[in-house]
Amino acid sequence: MSVVQSLRVSFEVFSPEICLLLYLLSVGQEVQRASVISNLPSLVRQNPAETFRRVVPKVREVLNGAGAEIQLAAAGSFLTILQDDIILIHTHTYSILKTVLLHLNHRDTVVSNAWLETLLSAINALPKETIKQEVLNPLLYQSQLSHSLQARLASCRILGKVACKFDSQIVKKELLPLVRSLCQDVEFEVRSCMCRQLESIARATGVDDTRTELLPELVELADDEESSVRLAAFDTIINLMEMMDGDDRLHVVVPLVMSVCEVSSQADEALLASLSFQFGKLCSGLAGSLSDEQKSRLLQKFKVLCVSGLQTEGNQTDGTESALIRCNCCYNLPAMVVFSESTHFLAEIYPSFSSLCCDPEVSVRRSAAASFHQVVKLLGSNVHLVHKEFLALLQDDALEVLDALMNHLEDTLEAVLSRGENLTLDNKFPELLSALLLAEQKVGCSLRWRLHEKLLQRYSCLARLLPGELLHQSFSPRIFIILTTNKVLPVQKEAARTFCTFLRYNRKQEQRQEMMERLIQDLAQGRSYWNRLRFLDVCETATEVFSRKYFNKHFLIPALELVHDPVANVRYKLCQLLPRLRSSLRLPADKQLLQQLDFCVQKLLCREKDKDVVATIRKTVLELDKLDLTEPFHKRQERDLLDQKKEKEETLLLEMLERQQTEGKLNSEKHTERKRRDSKTSLSATKSMSVSSSGATLSSSGKEMRKAKLSRSRSLSSQPTTSKSTNSDRPLKLKELSGTSGPGKSSMISSKDDSLRTAHFTMATQSTPSMPVLIRSNTTSLLDRASTLDHRSSTMEHKTSTLDQRDHRTITLDHRTSNMDHRNNMMEQRTGTMDHRTSTLDHRTSTLDQRDHRTSTLDQRDLRTSTLDQRDLRTNTLDHRDHRTSTLDQRDHRTSTLDQRSKTMDRGCGVKDNPSRKLSINRKSNSFSVQSGRD
Repeated sequence: MSVVQSLRVSFEVFSPEICLLLYLLSVGQEVQRASVISNLPSLVRQNPAETFRRVVPKVREVLNGAGAEIQLAAAGSFLTILQDDIILIHTHTYSILKTVLLHLNHRDTVVSNAWLETLLSAINALPKETIKQEVLNPLLYQSQLSHSLQARLASCRILGKVACKFDSQIVKKELLPLVRSLCQDVEFEVRSCMCRQLESIARATGVDDTRTELLPELVELADDEESSVRLAAFDTIINLMEMMDGDDRLHVVVPLVMSVCEVSSQADEALLASLSFQFGKLCSGLAGSLSDEQKSRLLQKFKVLCVSGLQTEGNQTDGTESALIRCNCCYNLPAMVVFSESTHFLAEIYPSFSSLCCDPEVSVRRSAAASFHQVVKLLGSNVHLVHKEFLALLQDDALEVLDALMNHLEDTLEAVLSRGENLTLDNKFPELLSALLLAEQKVGCSLRWRLHEKLLQRYSCLARLLPGELLHQSFSPRIFIILTTNKVLPVQKEAARTFCTFLRYNRKQEQRQEMMERLIQDLAQGRSYWNRLRFLDVCETATEVFSRKYFNKHFLIPALELVHDPVANVRYKLCQLLPRLRSSLRLPADKQLLQQLDFCVQKLLCREKDKDVVATIRKTVLELDKLDLTEPFHKRQERDLLDQKKEKEETLLLEMLERQQTEGKLNSEKHTERKRRDSKTSLSATKSMSVSSSGATLSSSGKEMRKAKLSRSRSLSSQPTTSKSTNSDRPLKLKELSGTSGPGKSSMISSKDDSLRTAHFTMATQSTPSMPVLIRSNTTSLLDRASTLDHRSSTMEHKTSTLDQRDHRTITLDHRTSNMDHRNNMMEQRTGTMDHRTSTLDHRTSTLDQRDHRTSTLDQRDLRTSTLDQRDLRTNTLDHRDHRTSTLDQRDHRTSTLDQRSKTMDRGCGVKDNPSRKLSINRKSNSFSVQSGRD
């Protein structure tokens, strides 16, 4: 009756749930009590105060004399409460601590270990004074030899946990004596457990106390008769190696490691397993303290460990321990590559590395595949040495190996494809591509779709590493087949993302156009509704991969055309995708696309008959109305910045493509121009040689003829003269020829003068036999006329050079006028942009009018509900309208200012037209003057 009365009082005061739990803890069965205790963390989250006030004391009562199941449930519940930080008050932690300490020495080992884990977790949340009073004082008593083995083992673990809570002086004064006594315990389990806790105690005491107090204990424990104690000491010394100086490493760690390396595999396989796990850390830490002989001994020991357990000389050892040793060797491969240096990799590490990659155990090959990317990075330019092993791991029959290789496939491929030595020139590159394709086919034929999804995700990095032509020929068709034929939805979505990535990074416009046409023809316009649904999935992925500009140009219209699809599932999917499509539009640039999207929504609202599609489009309309209002500004800004970054990358890719094309054209043109110049120079050289030789002969012959004439005139000066009509006519002909030479014949004047001079003197010499009488003055006049002809030819050359200069000036004037015309066009474009801005302001004012109309309709609906709300809403709407009219007035003022600016710009353009006209007039006058000069 007392229990019933207490429960009645509880029902009157507390909540029904707590009262029910108290009832089950009081009179329920053991299964019900265990269930209530297991659900204690959720009850603490809901009502911590009442739970610790009423339920936890009842749980303590139940635990007295309870079975192992209830004890384990209570220990697990308290551990969850402490680990999840559900409670923040130390008083509640103290109440849990009292319960834990009460049941810590339970006779059942499993229950005792469970309560010990709860105590170790509670120590993190307790203050120092509570730990010192409630934990350390009982600990000193329990660590004595008179207590049980289980109590001493618990004391060792508690010591390691408590040491980090106090400073070094307290640890040295109060805890180190207890640690020494436990290290000298008669039971090897206690010595081993205490040895493993020495690491945390050493970090709490410091470097100096560790060297003087703890290191001798560790050296002594390393020579213990029990292998488990030696193993614990070995692991602890290696973990504390960073706290030791060079002398301690040289005199303590190096002899210990060398002694362990001398141990045979049959003597202590556990110690060898620990050595294989710590081997890389040992070699890295002792690299500066080892001699060359010791380094070679360590490398030789690593080679032995890599083949440990394999069939040698007809003997086969234990498979489990030996496979674990080889797995540890795979884990330490990167550290051993650093230890042996990458230049000596082929001679020292490569045989062991190759054997581990081709190991008969799947676990060993999986460990080798997991560390393969680190080895490849360390090899650098020598990455071609492990090409065969990479192909072997890609073609492995076990999918677990391929799964481990896929985790870091991007890093591996980046190192292999970027640092390899001329892979495209030998057979390694096609082998790698075929291995990648075969790996995908192997995974695709299996039932492990998660691995297939991961593989497709990793293959997207090929867009950055492979040439676009090769990627388009080999991988894009395969990815498209997966997209259209695979039945697993996550695999389809990842294939769509990979295909979009290939499309984005493809630099050839023809190939990109081909891929887009294939998407539209086979998916968007496909005969199967399944393919049309896949196209909508591709659109959903494309919004994340591409920029808004590219998406709106290529994906948006085909997606909106699916509003006419006869299958309701396609229209249903389109309705779900409409908010994402709307978020990709920006006004006023996408005004027409927005109208098409609104038309699509109106058609679905008016003509749709399927009830699921109707319900979805109604929800979508509400989301579209709230889209611009509910989205925070910072998220929109972040999305805009990301979109700008994507658009810049796309434009850079296109510019790189254009540059490559233009560079190719320029190189071809330069090559042809160079050939043309070489041919011209060869021809001009031959011509100049011939002209110079002919000129030299003509000049020499002319001089000889002049000398002969002078001698004849001197000899015949005393004879009578006769008239020479022929000689007087020839100079007139020469003058006529020189007078008719214009600017077009300037290049021919010098050659013609020379020819005329030679012709004149040859004709004079031919006329001498028919005219025996010559006068000396006539001969001198002929010579003077020849000199005047030379002078006139030089003046004509000077005039032609001046005319060329004038032509150059007219060309520069034409160039300047073209620049002025270009500037005028730029001014006209700026005025056009100003007009466009005014149109956008008009559009914004129209949208504000539409929003005013919507608010008026909402006000009318609200007016129907109540008259008081109607008056308040009218006043509010009037205030809002006044504010909006003020904003509209401000915008009208801005538009007027913009109009004034456009007018001023037009005037400026008109003013700038006058200089261009003057320049054109000057150009015409200059050209006229040049032409007159030529005439």
